[in-house]
Amino acid sequence: MSTVTVAALQAAFTDDVAANVARVTELVRAAAARGAQIILPSELFEGVYFCRGQAEDDFARARPAEGHPTLRHFQALAHELGVVIPVSFFEAAGPEHYNSIAIIDADGKNLGVYRKSHIPDGPGYQEKFFFKPGNTGFQVHRTRFGAIGVAICWDQWFPEAARAMTLAGADLLFYPTAIGSEPEEPEFDSRDPWQRVMIGHAVANAVGVVAANRVGKEGTGPDAITFYGSSFVCDHRGDKLAELDRTETGAAIATIDLAKTARARASMGFFRDRRPELYKRLAE
Repeated sequence: MSTVTVAALQAAFTDDVAANVARVTELVRAAAARGAQIILPSELFEGVYFCRGQAEDDFARARPAEGHPTLRHFQALAHELGVVIPVSFFEAAGPEHYNSIAIIDADGKNLGVYRKSHIPDGPGYQEKFFFKPGNTGFQVHRTRFGAIGVAICWDQWFPEAARAMTLAGADLLFYPTAIGSEPEEPEFDSRDPWQRVMIGHAVANAVGVVAANRVGKEGTGPDAITFYGSSFVCDHRGDKLAELDRTETGAAIATIDLAKTARARASMGFFRDRRPELYKRLAE
């Protein structure tokens, strides 16, 4: 298959899991009706972004991947619609907890789980209290519509992650996200740098990128976060093919020519001219 149509979903969420799952389901159906084949919801969409604080009760949100009701729901939906859906969830694995994503193929099969590798820790984004750094490594999953690499939010700021997934054969990179204002720096807006760093990954690896964020204000007072949306799809040149604004609910949908992308990657010579023997300091 030379082309693939992708979608980045964007919505606001409450703490009603059933309502959130229903909202994402509706968006998946709408995106599939518009031709989307790989459809990306945002990070931890089952509820509010609970990592704004350190409430012990929030560990009760975690579930094992095996038998997870939300994963089962989207497996059935993926099979029904014939689409690929990477599904973000809070994973309990024995005594350990991870920020994880299951890659659901178009036949409903779970191709595997990726666990977020880079865990942030700062005002409003206190994920180290909840999540252990992932132990899966950066993976590529060969879906019905192409080989995809999926990493999560803070991972998207690290060029090594994008390069590792592309080296492993990814045709496209997907980044589910929950990012917005900074409680300690209300005047700081990271929206443009957030997009630029992923566009840089697209250009440096000659690979398409899909990023899905949430919208809306969560919390009250000085600890509140306003998520800035701006979900987008860009091609291997870094050209935006589709983009949502800071507040809208919907899907950014675009078609990417994988054959054209592969030709561009070969002709640019980034992978021909790599000098791994000179990069050892990166792993120290």
